[in-house]
Amino acid sequence: MKTDALLIFTRNAELGKVKTRLAKTIGNEKALVVYKDLLLHTMTETHSIDCDKFVFYDSGIVEDDIWSREFYQKKLQVNGDLGQRMHDAFEILFEMGYQNCIIVGSDLFDLKAIIIETAFKKLINHDVAIGPAEDGGYYLLGLKKGHPAIFQNKDWGKDSVFKATMKDLKGQKVCLLDTLNDIDTFADLEQSSYDIAVLNLTSITKRD
Repeated sequence: MKTDALLIFTRNAELGKVKTRLAKTIGNEKALVVYKDLLLHTMTETHSIDCDKFVFYDSGIVEDDIWSREFYQKKLQVNGDLGQRMHDAFEILFEMGYQNCIIVGSDLFDLKAIIIETAFKKLINHDVAIGPAEDGGYYLLGLKKGHPAIFQNKDWGKDSVFKATMKDLKGQKVCLLDTLNDIDTFADLEQSSYDIAVLNLTSITKRD
């Protein structure tokens, strides 16, 4: 067991249940393709990071998928809103004895291993590491101990999350990482490094 742990929150890749805002523009099938590509990107960028890694599924643990147990331990998210689920995931790993825990989602083509590795290094001299997202949320959160307040009373999915979280962290030594673009809408996808041509889009109706 290492002292550092990476938590990766994922949604089970099921048609009509992932990237629903993106699906309003490109349809459920292509939205599922994009999400599977996001999962693959996240796995590729994280599998060589020198830490213990945990994948937290939202609705059911899947054995035969890209997350090999050679590199990843598998767990199930608890019930509740995003804040409750993240809080409980952190608590599980802190109780296991990990000293530095970082959580990331699976929604960023801009996420790179070096960003996560930098966050772990920053936690040596900081209480918290956080990566702001362009939509007003955050894509990475690194903690050395539990902070229940930052997971409570948030409008998850709204543009107020990052600011509200920083308010809760007042008095803590916080490292701010680069601001990145997570993928919620077609506009987000266009601004990312993703090759949209693979989707073979002939026509779209923008309703974001």
